[in-house]
Amino acid sequence: MQLHQIKRIHKNKKEIRIGRGGKRGTFSGRGTKGQHARSGAKFHPEERTLIKRIPKLRGYKFKSYRNQPVAVNFGIVEKSFQEGDTINPEVLYKKGLIGKVKGRIPAVKILGGGASTKKKFIFKDVSFSKAFLKHI
Repeated sequence: MQLHQIKRIHKNKKEIRIGRGGKRGTFSGRGTKGQHARSGAKFHPEERTLIKRIPKLRGYKFKSYRNQPVAVNFGIVEKSFQEGDTINPEVLYKKGLIGKVKGRIPAVKILGGGASTKKKFIFKDVSFSKAFLKHI
């Protein structure tokens, strides 16, 4: 067998060109009236629906994508730890004072709630609020 002797198993399937009269009736398979029946029917692009969904009222702001530190009141830290303990995010997580964010131990910020104390602690990898720094 050679290339010029090969025959098709299936015949060519002819595309039906609708909307040009012929044996399909007056509407040519497009239904009656409306946007779908007209030639050159235009539909809304997908971007338009996305744009319409975005809030356009005053005061709307997109949520920050930056990782915010987890806030912990100093009063809670004072109750949970003994004097001279080292306080860092890992220790706070193990004590259950903070939780993981997206599977990671987050950055921690110590707030000034109940800041007046006589205990002394060692802080590592922790940031502080201005109110906390004023009281100490």
